[in-house]
Amino acid sequence: MRMLDLLLKKRSGLEMTAAELEFISMGAADGSIPDYQLSSWLMAAFLNGLTPAETAGLTRAMALSGKKLDLSSIKGMKVDKHSTGGVGDGVSIALAPVAAACGVVVPMMSGRGLGHTGGTLDKLEAMKGFKVRLEPEYIVKQLKATGLSMFGQTERLAPSDKKLYALRDASCTVEALPLIVASILSKKYAEDITGLVMDVKYGSGAFLKDFKKSRELAVALMKTAKLLDIRCVAVMTAMNEPLGLAVGNGIETSQCIKILAGEKGPADFMRVLEVLAGWMIHLGGKARTAAEGEDKARAAIADGSALEKYRLMVKWQGADVRVVDDPDRHMPKSKLSKRILAKKAGFLTAMEARTVGFASVALGGGRAKAEDAVDFGAGFILAKKPGDRVAPGDLVATAYASSPAKLADGVKMFESSLAYGPKAPRKEPLIREIIK
Repeated sequence: MRMLDLLLKKRSGLEMTAAELEFISMGAADGSIPDYQLSSWLMAAFLNGLTPAETAGLTRAMALSGKKLDLSSIKGMKVDKHSTGGVGDGVSIALAPVAAACGVVVPMMSGRGLGHTGGTLDKLEAMKGFKVRLEPEYIVKQLKATGLSMFGQTERLAPSDKKLYALRDASCTVEALPLIVASILSKKYAEDITGLVMDVKYGSGAFLKDFKKSRELAVALMKTAKLLDIRCVAVMTAMNEPLGLAVGNGIETSQCIKILAGEKGPADFMRVLEVLAGWMIHLGGKARTAAEGEDKARAAIADGSALEKYRLMVKWQGADVRVVDDPDRHMPKSKLSKRILAKKAGFLTAMEARTVGFASVALGGGRAKAEDAVDFGAGFILAKKPGDRVAPGDLVATAYASSPAKLADGVKMFESSLAYGPKAPRKEPLIREIIK
């Protein structure tokens, strides 16, 4: 098999076989196919598209380009969740232990933040000592003992995805839906899961702003997951304003710990948490319906079992369990702060999510480049959300940073995200559609 022949085939718009896609995937993983040929193939796939069978074949080939997790020795359904990314979207931190407390086996592989969106791994690592780079053998051992493990992609899991992801960025083929689908699901297929709940965002703070395009992605993910024998549901959620009242790694993790400890969480955050948990519990075979799963999720928080699952995970993955009992004391918070006050009377009509996300990056809470260090204590605690009535001087948010310059930049950017008006804005549905 020659890559040149495969390039010509895809350039001509012909459908590729599973063996040909496996050849390309393995060549990306082991370096036997040069970057310029891989980039050419990606552009041909971008221009001519991939059929559903090709997308599933590429996904499977990418997953098998390295060492797949083998969870066959663990009884029960294994269910993960994936979000396409947003601002204040730390839901996974609370969601995974809630689902695990209800009896679902939860191997949750997550990523880091880049650009204006946060990453679950950075939020977990805000707990000093927490290890996200785990060997497959340890993940299996932890899942057997606790039913829960939250970890990052290892060098051995879907290595071709790492190469192709970088080349997509360099070859202007990032937006190709089949390539997005293959990238997301190859890592999930490599986890050996049986179920997946997708939180597909749309709006100003989402990867795909337009609802129609986001829905196309959700449908493509569903079709491919089905071909891979993964039970899947996609929840379409709005991301025009930050979710919850916390933006920043340590701040969001603290919010989640407090919710698990029984504190009343922000209404929008709790709604997304409960809906996603309901579907995870249903796909995990522990509830007859998603609605029953939501009831069980609320009960797991109320009786303390979800918090205990979180405590077990923290212990197994190397962090100080005291953070679970007193996050305000043991979670990082940057030393400098500034209160952001309302400038007008009336209603807060907007808090544009993408700008708030970049404002958090300016504070030090995110990355402009993949190699940037993160200040785990930087970010915002929100006191108001769009729709709230305000008077001049009312507290809207508090910003945290470790340097005066970063604090000033972040506050200025955050203030530019705000808008005021005489009437409360019309609220769009937080969850617009659930695709089964």
